[in-house]
Amino acid sequence: MIAFNKKKKVAFICSYLPRKCGIATFTSDLINNIKLAGSGEFEPQVFAMQPQAELEYDEPVKFKIRKDVKRDYLLAADYINFSDIEAVSVQHEFGLFGGRGGSYINTLLKSVYKPVITTLHTVLEKPSEEYFDSLRDVCDASDKIIVMNKRGIRMLQHVYGVPKSKINLIPHGIPDLPFVESISYKRKLGMAGRKTILTFGLLSKNKGIEIMLRALPRIVKEEPSILYVILGATHPEVLRCEGQSYKLKLERIVRDLGLQRNVVFHNRFVSNEKLFQFLGAADIYVTPYLHREQLTSGTLAFAVGTGKAVVSTPYWAAQELLSHGRGKLVRFGDFEQTARTIVEILGNNSLFSGMKRRAYQYGRSITWPKIGQIYFELFRRYMPSMRIPLRESLDLSDREGLAYSRQMQYQKAL
Repeated sequence: MIAFNKKKKVAFICSYLPRKCGIATFTSDLINNIKLAGSGEFEPQVFAMQPQAELEYDEPVKFKIRKDVKRDYLLAADYINFSDIEAVSVQHEFGLFGGRGGSYINTLLKSVYKPVITTLHTVLEKPSEEYFDSLRDVCDASDKIIVMNKRGIRMLQHVYGVPKSKINLIPHGIPDLPFVESISYKRKLGMAGRKTILTFGLLSKNKGIEIMLRALPRIVKEEPSILYVILGATHPEVLRCEGQSYKLKLERIVRDLGLQRNVVFHNRFVSNEKLFQFLGAADIYVTPYLHREQLTSGTLAFAVGTGKAVVSTPYWAAQELLSHGRGKLVRFGDFEQTARTIVEILGNNSLFSGMKRRAYQYGRSITWPKIGQIYFELFRRYMPSMRIPLRESLDLSDREGLAYSRQMQYQKAL
C-alpha cells in the first residue's frame, strides 16, 4: 500500500451546510469524522450543489454547481482533473442533480480522471426509464458504490445489474452519545414531569405525522402527561412549492382533536447540539412514514443509536434498523395500532427498557467515528489509481452498444 505521507484531497459532490437537508448534514458529519480518522492527513474539497436560493458557504466548499446548468458540471470536472484532488465522493440523491432523472451528474462523472466512490441515499426498486438509466450510468462511472443496508445491495444487483464486488455496505453513522435517562434533558427543555414522544426531521407530506396525531387521543387517555414534540421546519423545496400547507393541516388536526396541551411544534432546523437534547428528553421516538420505499433514514438511525424506544412503520430502512427487538413496527396508516403499541410500551417497563438497551448496543457498531474510519480506509485504497474518462474511452459503436445494453437491462427489470 502506498504510504499516506501527505494530505490526501477528496472532492465531495453533495449538498452542504448551511443548506437545510439531510444529505448536507450527513456529509458534514462524514467529513468531520474522516478528518478525525485521518489525523491531519485528509483534506476535503466540497463541490456544493446549489439550490435555487443562493447560499454563502465557508470552508471546505471550493466550488458551487448550479443544479440545472450543465456547463457547471463540466467546469467542476475540469477543476478536479487539473487539481491535486485524488478521489471523488458523490453523495447521490436524484433530486440534487439536474437533467433527465438527475442525469447531469453523469456529465461530470464521465469526464473526471480520478477514482469515484458514490454513496447512494436512494435506490428505486421500480424506477421509471429515466431514473433507471441515470442510476445505471452513475454506477458504471463509479469505482465503488456504497449503500447503507442489505436491501440496497440486493436491489442494485437484481434491478440495475451492478456486480456485488463493486458494492460496499457502510451504514449511516450516528452520534456517539452516552446512554442516559431523560430526566435532566426534560428539565432543560421545560418538559419535566411529562412522558415525551418525538418525531424530528424536515416536514413533508410523506412523513405521516397526521397518523400519529390521530393516535394521540387514545394515548392521552391512558397517559395524560403525554407531550408529542414535532421537531423540524418545513422542507425548503416543499416550502417553495406548497408553502406551509402541510404544517397548517397538522395544526388544524391538533385543534380539532383538542390536543393543544399535548402537542408542540418546534418549527425550525436545529443544530446537532439542540437535536441531541431533544433526543435525550424523548421516551419514545416515532417515524409514521407513509411509504415503504425509503432505504435510508438518518433520523431513525440517530434515534436507535441514542437508545430510544422506537415505533415506526415498516419502510425499508426501519425493517433493518429495528430488527431483533430494537423497535416496534406498525402498519402504514394505522393510527389505532400505533396507539396500542405506544400504550403497551409505556405500560410495560421491561419491554421499554429492553428495547432501549438493544437499540443502544446496536448503535455502538455504527457511531460516526467508526463510520469515518471505514470511509477513510476506502479512500486510501482507491486514491493511487487513475482511469480513462468514459467519454474518451468509448468509440461510437461502443456507445451505441452501451445504450442498447441499458435498454435491455431496463426491460428485464420491469
